[in-house]
Amino acid sequence: MKKILVLGAGRSSTDLIHFLISRAAEKNYVIRVGDMDIKMAEQKTGGHPSTTCFAMNANDEAQRQTEIANADLVISMLPATMHPAVARDCIHAGKNVITPSYVSDEMWAMEADAKAKGLLLLNEMGVDPGIDHMSAMKIIHHLESQGADIESFESFTGGLIAPESDDNPWNYKITWNPRNVVLAGYGGTARFQQDGELKFIPYQRLFERIIPVNIANYGDFDGYANRDSLKYRKIYGLENIPTLLRGTLRRNGFCKAWNVLVQLGITDDSFEIENPQRLTWKQLTASFLNIKSTYDVVAGVKSYLNVDDISMQKLTWLGIFSDERLDIEKGSPAVALQRLIEKKWVLNSQDKDMLVMWHRFRYLLNGKRMELQSSMVDIGVTQLNTAMSRTVGLPIGIAAEMVLDGRIQLTGIHLPVIPEIYIPVLNELEKFNIRFVETSKEL
Repeated sequence: MKKILVLGAGRSSTDLIHFLISRAAEKNYVIRVGDMDIKMAEQKTGGHPSTTCFAMNANDEAQRQTEIANADLVISMLPATMHPAVARDCIHAGKNVITPSYVSDEMWAMEADAKAKGLLLLNEMGVDPGIDHMSAMKIIHHLESQGADIESFESFTGGLIAPESDDNPWNYKITWNPRNVVLAGYGGTARFQQDGELKFIPYQRLFERIIPVNIANYGDFDGYANRDSLKYRKIYGLENIPTLLRGTLRRNGFCKAWNVLVQLGITDDSFEIENPQRLTWKQLTASFLNIKSTYDVVAGVKSYLNVDDISMQKLTWLGIFSDERLDIEKGSPAVALQRLIEKKWVLNSQDKDMLVMWHRFRYLLNGKRMELQSSMVDIGVTQLNTAMSRTVGLPIGIAAEMVLDGRIQLTGIHLPVIPEIYIPVLNELEKFNIRFVETSKEL
């Protein structure tokens, strides 16, 4: 019997839990799922006899340590800020742990202790980060084996809405944490390498600096830079590469309209609105302009920021010029905006989401300058088995099986950038129809 502890039963945990259940009889797994909302955990496990669910307070150190001590493998699907505490408990109890999140400095500081106890802390095993690393490293190692000189690597990922469920002018619906959608890029500066030079994009300019991306059969997208691409030079073994940029995908035109919200200040999370329950959206929008709310606020925004008609249509549909009251008791403009998009960008019962990933490599090989594009598009199955859940949860489940089978013998902190991890995981993902399409051309 192998006891697996899954901490967190949120949106991204569904397919992870279902994967583990599908292996339970053959592998003799016992799966224990903890969440603050036990009903959510029970919904994900469906009462399967190999599973048990429990109410979990992730901040309860005693409960956390007791649960971890009784497990053979821990999978943390908790918010990223909780992973270091879980990892410390795992090291103390002598347990391996897998997470889908970026490795924080606090986590890196535990590597020596993990190695000393012969433990594996496997991180960044979701989709982004996760599948992006694995698919990129497969190409990088292949190109290097051919003697290619890689000059440029760009990588973008987006959690979007499937074409058949795309029925609003933003071409977007909430498929993951809505607060993260509102605060994407907020409070930071994007950093990357372009043509051998460092580049920086402050938040207030982030959605103006767009990379156009076209994916066959799925159309045009906008790519904007993530916060720090520079750290991936070392992770990918591309320390001397002239261009390296990682970013996020949205449908074409999204970023231009979203930038209006940024420039107005409606994404600001630094202050609380006074008496927000008394304000309408029209009044809040006007509060960021040098006009009274009784004036033509639509014309005021269009003139102030020189907004095009298509973006104005998106903003009007969203409701920032409406007489609807803010649906919050207290909070920042960003909190009010989050509540608005939760209502306007809601997934309907029959809607499906879509996960899009795109890489572009430019390299020199045998005297020829070449370009390789690699893309993956996954469409969700149901509102529970979303593309986001599939692409986050399945690679974690596959890695968990490999760890429990003894096929991964690594210790310390690792990312899935080595062949012994990414090759079997990518091969297994293809059985779930999560695969990449590659095209190459000479420049």
